[in-house]
Amino acid sequence: MLIGLSVSRVRAPRTNPDDAWDTTTAEIGHTARVELVDQELVAKLARLDDELCRLERVVVAFSGGADSSFLVAAAHKRLGREQVHAVTAISPSLAGDEEADCRALAEEWDLRWTPVATDEMERAAYRINDTDRCFHCKAELMEVISPLARAEAATVVLGVNVDDLGEHRPGQRAAADAGAEFPLVSAGFTKEDVRAASQHLGLRTWDKPAAACLASRIPYGTEVSVGLLNRVDRAEASLHRLGLAQVRVRHYADTARLEVDLDDIPVVVARRAEVVEAIKAVGYRYVTLDLEGFRSGNLNG
Repeated sequence: MLIGLSVSRVRAPRTNPDDAWDTTTAEIGHTARVELVDQELVAKLARLDDELCRLERVVVAFSGGADSSFLVAAAHKRLGREQVHAVTAISPSLAGDEEADCRALAEEWDLRWTPVATDEMERAAYRINDTDRCFHCKAELMEVISPLARAEAATVVLGVNVDDLGEHRPGQRAAADAGAEFPLVSAGFTKEDVRAASQHLGLRTWDKPAAACLASRIPYGTEVSVGLLNRVDRAEASLHRLGLAQVRVRHYADTARLEVDLDDIPVVVARRAEVVEAIKAVGYRYVTLDLEGFRSGNLNG
């Protein structure tokens, strides 16, 4: 457990899964932590251990975000490398920077990792982009990765946390219907808990900006196409290169509405010419800045 420990060095990797949470440093991370974790979080980590032990073998839907990264790290540490298979869905709805980071994390953490192609764009129900779009996307994901899980006698698990349950997430229903489980929910983890535990374990994803599929930038009722997804991806990548970590480019025909953290609004204004040039370079005619700032799931139904 993480109770009452003070660690000044990084220990060598352990092979005994019973040692899963007995140090403030995880071998899968890279930063030694010395602060203590509060008792409530310790209890949740213990419940997560129990959930993972119950499942024994898992296939983790690994997007590279804070939630799925913490889940795959915890599973890797608790169950061991051979019992954990990280799978990343590759499609036009995944930002190129996110795909690259999944590859990097898999190498850094020595994950058993497989990228798989998903074809949600072939589903008309997905392309029409109504409020159930995410259901069809997740249904496609489950169709692709469920055979991998069956071949390994494993359970598909997703990095859904308790806070996600209060949002419009039809994809959760599709995953659950197909037999996926949500260990972070069962253990009671909130978004804040995931980041706190990740930081404690030295995972560099602890403060990674929230991410979502590129289709979430397109308002419901506007048909999703590969061209639109690619445009949004290039627009956001150009803003990342300008130093804006948390950003959304919301697509409205020939207008891009930019959402950034409130603290970054002065940065965007100060670098207005560069921002406008970058966004227009990918095909938008007008560039607007949302003064309410970044809001995750802003276009959800």
